[in-house]
This record gives sequence, C-alpha cells and structure tokens, in this order.
Amino acid sequence: MRNEMPAGKGEAPAGVIVVDKPVGVTSRRVVDVVARALGTKSVGHAGTLDPLASGAVVVCVGPATKLVTFVQEQPKHYTGVFLLGRSSPSDDLETPLEFEPDPPRPTLDEVAVAANAFRGEILQRPCDYSAVHVGGKRAYALARKGRAIELAPKPVVIERLEITAYDWPRLALEIVCSSGTFVRALGRDLAVTLGTRAVMESLVRTAVGPFTRADSLALDAVTPETARAALRPARAAVAHLPMVVLDEAQLGSAVRGGFVEVQPLGGEACGGDARGGDALAAVDEAGDLVGILTRHESGRHRLRPNFRGLG
Repeated sequence: MRNEMPAGKGEAPAGVIVVDKPVGVTSRRVVDVVARALGTKSVGHAGTLDPLASGAVVVCVGPATKLVTFVQEQPKHYTGVFLLGRSSPSDDLETPLEFEPDPPRPTLDEVAVAANAFRGEILQRPCDYSAVHVGGKRAYALARKGRAIELAPKPVVIERLEITAYDWPRLALEIVCSSGTFVRALGRDLAVTLGTRAVMESLVRTAVGPFTRADSLALDAVTPETARAALRPARAAVAHLPMVVLDEAQLGSAVRGGFVEVQPLGGEACGGDARGGDALAAVDEAGDLVGILTRHESGRHRLRPNFRGLG
C-alpha cells in the first residue's frame, strides 16, 4: 500500500488524524485511543498539549510518524484566558494560588501597550512546571519536589497576540506562536510588565498549521470506523514544504538511497544546508508522497525519510 492513501478496511493505516482533546486528558491518552482504534502501535502525536488544556492534537500514523517534526515546526494557534493579580508555581491552576493583597488593575490601553513588547521574536524563560530537561530530569519532576530550577530563556516567535476580551481579573488572548512557546509563560511575563502577576485559567489549541480543531474528531467519537475515515494522507503533514515530482528514473534511484538533482515546483533550485531547514516533499507522478528530500553538500538531494525503501 502506498502510504499516501488513507487506509481502507484490512489495510495498514497510514496518515494524519486531528483529535479534539478534552480537558483532563493527556496527549499520551489521545495516542493510545487512536492506536487502539486503528489496531497499530505505529502512532505518535506532533506536540504535547497539557491535561488542563483542550483542542487540536495532531496524531501521525504509520509511515507518517516520520513526519512528526515537520508538523511540530508549523505555527500553533491558541485562545487563552488568564487571571491577573495571582500567581502559582505552575503558572496555571494546577498548583495552589497565591493572591496579591492589593493588585494593580491595569486599563485595557495599558495591557495593549504592554502586549506590543511580546510580538515578534522574544526571549522566553520556560515554565518551571514543564517537560524541559534539566540535568537529565524533567523540570516539572524537580519542581514538584521543591527543587530550585534555573531555566535559561530561549528565543520563540509570537506571530500574533491579540486581546479578545478584558474584564479584570480575566484577560483573554488569541495567540499564534512558534513551536516551543509556553503560553503560560507568555501570560506570566505580560503580567509582570504590568506590575502584577497572572495564572492561566484555560487554554484551547485551535490549530497546528493547517490542522484545525474545527475539522478534528472528538476523542470520545474515535472508533475504528471514524478514525479510518478521518485519516488524511501523509502528504498533508508537509503541505507547507516545496514539492518535487520525481519521474520514474529519479524515483528508482532515490528509493534505493541514490542522489537526485531536483527543482521544486514553482521555485528556484534549493540551496543551503538541510540542517538549516531545507527540505522538499517528494511525490511520484501519481502524486503520492514517497519521502522528504534533503540537500547534500554536493548540491544533490537524497530521500530522508524514504517511504518506499528497497521494496
């Protein structure tokens, strides 16, 4: 079976499915439910969503699990609600709240001005209660033991930050950001610039790149039939990449590990190093995804990953 086609009855499933995760459920649980419904162990999600959050979780199945990183690098869309005038170790409602005795109540204009500093590329310190590794341990595991944690700020990109509602203490934001952004930390840091504190009350991930919550399958609606029907072709995971159509000769060489000279559709021949993000979606003449072409220092390309192999 070509991995590009959604699986039919009796065929090994392959592709991408978007699941609407409810509050109180882990992303791991979403993967387990999909795996059981499709009868396969080759399943992985493209970006964790905390149990207290809800919304779109992109799940890759079969050969598409090799495309997880390409889904993860796409912008994430969120709606979040924050409570000003209070703080917590986890920056949300997971841990006990500490209320400020006499918190300032910034005006809408003041919040809007402060938000200007958080658009574009910014440095953000990850949350103490996060999955970031610290000395081989997860930060949240150390934080729960009361250990002091030093997390270095890292660059993230906030493509969009809009105030959708404000009635102190509640502040609602719409956010589009890069992979690796902590929305809890964004609310935390915005509040600090206003001379106060904040915790995240709720978070909904509305989209990951082209994969939207509106087009997702509710977790409690996942069955063998609905999951197979909702599977999208693996090619959907890399729709943002330039595409190359390999003819029979190129395909024969590429799937056996050989180098090919290619040019993406509608653009110039790619230059640069594949480690810098240079990647091309390779399809055969029928339009089926056969793998991802990365550029070698010789200027030619090789399939990595290669969905056809030697067979």
